[in-house]
Amino acid sequence: MLVFEIVIALLFVGALLSILARRGKLPYPALLALAGAGLALVPDVPSVALDPELALTLFVAPVLLDAAFDSSPRDLRENWRQIAGLSLLAVGATVAVVAFVARALVPGLPWAAAIALGAIVAPPDAAAATAVLKHLPLPRRLIVILEGESLFNDASALLIYRAAVATAITGAFSGWTALGLLAASSLGSILLGLVIARVVMLVLTRVSDPATAVLLQFLSTFAVWILAERLHLSGIITVVVFGIAAARSAPARTPARVRVPTNAVWEVLVFVLNVLAFILVGLQLGPILQRLTDSQLASYLVAATAVCAAVILVRVAWVMLYDVAARWLRTRFDTSRGKPARHPSTRAAVLVAWCGMRGTVTLAAALALPIGSATQPAFPERDFILFSSYCVVLVTLVLQGLTLTPLIRWLALDDDRMLEREVLLARRTAAEAGLAALTSETIEGDGAWLRHRYQLRIRRLDETTASSASTHAARPDAASTAHPTRQALEAERRAVHDLRARGIIGDDAFHRIEEELDWAELNADARLG
Repeated sequence: MLVFEIVIALLFVGALLSILARRGKLPYPALLALAGAGLALVPDVPSVALDPELALTLFVAPVLLDAAFDSSPRDLRENWRQIAGLSLLAVGATVAVVAFVARALVPGLPWAAAIALGAIVAPPDAAAATAVLKHLPLPRRLIVILEGESLFNDASALLIYRAAVATAITGAFSGWTALGLLAASSLGSILLGLVIARVVMLVLTRVSDPATAVLLQFLSTFAVWILAERLHLSGIITVVVFGIAAARSAPARTPARVRVPTNAVWEVLVFVLNVLAFILVGLQLGPILQRLTDSQLASYLVAATAVCAAVILVRVAWVMLYDVAARWLRTRFDTSRGKPARHPSTRAAVLVAWCGMRGTVTLAAALALPIGSATQPAFPERDFILFSSYCVVLVTLVLQGLTLTPLIRWLALDDDRMLEREVLLARRTAAEAGLAALTSETIEGDGAWLRHRYQLRIRRLDETTASSASTHAARPDAASTAHPTRQALEAERRAVHDLRARGIIGDDAFHRIEEELDWAELNADARLG
């Protein structure tokens, strides 16, 4: 009961910190990290040991699915070089450097455990960066690169993590066998994700009750992960593929009365999982700190400081070297002649290099290390790895997260307004489609008011200055226009879906217009009673 009371109290504290973060335009994970560190220093706080197999499923599966669902395949394709470099090569370099640093400073640390530590702290969390960046006028390409990196670096880092943990526990590792198994597992995971996405969408489209639909979405998220693990496939890849595939078909099949509450509940779920992750790590760090002697604590701090420095410096070095190499190649081979620049500026590269905050995935991977039981040995140096992982999260969130806003102001990056242009294009295309859907049968009578409203929308989007007062039409009875309104809204949705399918707008612009259409649809339903 005491642990439950502590969790409830800290969730309340987390809500207050979220309010403070929004008002101060700060990354709320940074405040959560400070709260978790404070919790670890409180004496006599009970220790909570989460089942390691549950940690990744509980914390990583929903976070990965949420990121995959919101990702834009068009934007990922356009920026695949930068995203692949950060999510594959930079992650690999971070794992290698952190492993060497940890081995040098912690006597007796096995290579497998050192590599596991590197994989735990390698993937940055874009949520911490975008919590700050979304409030500031920045090139849209930066946000796309950071969000795409966060989606795929989790997968690459956790694949290395799984292999390292298995090697540390069993003591056996075969490179060629591991590569073969990885290739087979990846292919099987992709196929499984595509198949499950189709099956789940067939089921969900037949559910009209919002509460039931939301529950089934949550259950399907965990079911995808668990099924992949039971089949000895990668739950990470399966969930990512499942999320991307479901996002392509779900908008056209999900009614507004289901999608609106679902989006709200998912936002709350991700927030609660973030808070719980920091709480659980804080509750486990307390007993670790109490067990350490002064000399052990000093050695832990030295090693953790070196790991933090390695994590930050490797990312900065990689991004800046990539920027220099990309500019040299463009100059040498003149690949950008006659085309718009697809590579961020050096100032943008500096910002990307500094957006390396670690978050929930790092904490979940650290919590998932085997604790030890009668049938399974404890993971080597688990206390040190958990301690170092939290130090990396704390330092990156506080040092980098709280200095992002001053850095952005100093860099003076210009907003390319790409998202705003796509949103305006989608709004005008949707309005034209809605107007065209009002056929001759609906022009007269009640439909005249609705047609007039669409004409006014198009004129406003064209930035005309004509006043609508002189041509104002009397508004008819709400119920009598519900049918033509639905016709027009369906036409608008088809037009916006077509824009996204043809790659004219990205998923961010699409989801913004989708939300506007959802509220319009709910308003039309309310008028019908």
